[in-house]
Amino acid sequence: MITATGIELRVGSRVLLEDTTFRVAPGDRVGLVGRNGAGKTTLTKVLAGQGQAAAGSVTSSGGIGYLPQDPRTGDLTVTARQRILSARGLDAIVTERRTAEQRMASADDATRERAMARFARLQEEFESAGGYAAESEAASIAAALGIEEERLDQTLETLSGGQRRRIELARILFSGNDTLLLDEPTNHLDADSIAWLRDHLRGYKGGLVIISHDVDLLGVVVNRVFHLDANRATIDQYNMSWKNYLTQRETDERRRKRELANAQKKAGALLEQADKMRAKATKATAAQQMIKRAERMLSGVEGERASDRVAKLRFPDPAPCGRTPLRASGLSRSYGSQEVFTDVDLAIDRGSRVVVLGLNGAGKTTLLRMLAGADAPDTGRVEPGHGLKLGYYAQEHENLDVDRTVLANMKSAAPDLGETDVRKVLGSFLFSGDDVDKPAGVLSGGEKTRLSLALLVVSSANVLLLDEPTNNLDPASREEILGALSTFKGAVVLVTHDEGAVDALDPERILLLPDGIEDFWNADYRELITLA
Repeated sequence: MITATGIELRVGSRVLLEDTTFRVAPGDRVGLVGRNGAGKTTLTKVLAGQGQAAAGSVTSSGGIGYLPQDPRTGDLTVTARQRILSARGLDAIVTERRTAEQRMASADDATRERAMARFARLQEEFESAGGYAAESEAASIAAALGIEEERLDQTLETLSGGQRRRIELARILFSGNDTLLLDEPTNHLDADSIAWLRDHLRGYKGGLVIISHDVDLLGVVVNRVFHLDANRATIDQYNMSWKNYLTQRETDERRRKRELANAQKKAGALLEQADKMRAKATKATAAQQMIKRAERMLSGVEGERASDRVAKLRFPDPAPCGRTPLRASGLSRSYGSQEVFTDVDLAIDRGSRVVVLGLNGAGKTTLLRMLAGADAPDTGRVEPGHGLKLGYYAQEHENLDVDRTVLANMKSAAPDLGETDVRKVLGSFLFSGDDVDKPAGVLSGGEKTRLSLALLVVSSANVLLLDEPTNNLDPASREEILGALSTFKGAVVLVTHDEGAVDALDPERILLLPDGIEDFWNADYRELITLA
């Protein structure tokens, strides 16, 4: 259980949350919602013990499993299986047992005997800890999340970003913790994995706080809703399902609008009468009393909720370029004996629109990194054409310098823009005041997405490489980027699980990985998008 008392969250001088108290008990499945930048990720970090509130306290009983938006692990040399098992401390036994097993093959009798004794002790320890059942459970969860059995024995450094995130989600679900804090858990999941996750979380008996823009997931899972209102720096708590919450919000908005209209009508009549009476000295006191009554009447109603601000996104006209600004030939990538893709050719013509499809681990992100110059291919080459200006949106926001401020990142991307113009662009992406002085590393996933998109806007790119650009965005912000994508006049290479993003792009061609097959786009390929 988690109890938060008098919590206050601040970013610089801006108050995200003020004097807020709530608790999450076993069986509570809380949907934490609100616009990007409202403070949802900041709050979950505080609840997980990975952040500090400006005021107030958080107490918890039992273990807490926390999945951040951008999960990172320090040691990428461990295997996926070891990473999942580490949630229950079983990874150390597995590692030591494997080492002992290798030493049992030693030609030295003494070394071999010591290794055999060590292996026997570790085996007993592993069995008493329920290791075999745990390994089976971990493998089952991994399989349900679309992680193939052979991937479990690969090191994390050989896996794609999407695969590593699935491993982290599997680790949290395997942990057996009493409370789970999940920040956008459906990112990088295919349709089957999302369906399994919905059913799994719906039956979860512990406490759960989930941040998600997947309304279907919220509709199935949550039984409480916390709406973080960025305009009032507070949390509205609803002890009801997602469907009932939406109905309640709609009813509440109608009530607020009706009460405000009635109050304004009555107050207007009082003010009109007071204005007539004010001219007569004998009635001046009565007029003042009417004015005060009208003011009390207006202050006594809640009024309509202020609409959440949405980043305004429009890509400028691309810089002039030749007929084929980007070409790749014979690209391949392997990790040890594990071949990702081989002999991939791709020509990006001026204004062309290409979607890259393939299962997780097929190399979609790796290919975009090669095209962007962030990774070198094992074989083949990437050739820039005349006038090429690349804009690269990285799935895990690696294009951002996390140690520099929002403003400094923008100045680096647009050195020819004056500070006033840079701040104007940032303002259109909802970065204003102290927000521009925040290090990029402390931004939420949605804020990092907005900053990365702002960098694209000032780049004047004629070729955009977009890797899951709609992840972490609230519905209104997602609509903005889809609208901008549909009107962009330059070339686009897109990797996405979002059918709406493909619809907005209206692609001409697809590239299927790992085989590197090119084809003209047709509706038959649409069903591959959410499965990829």
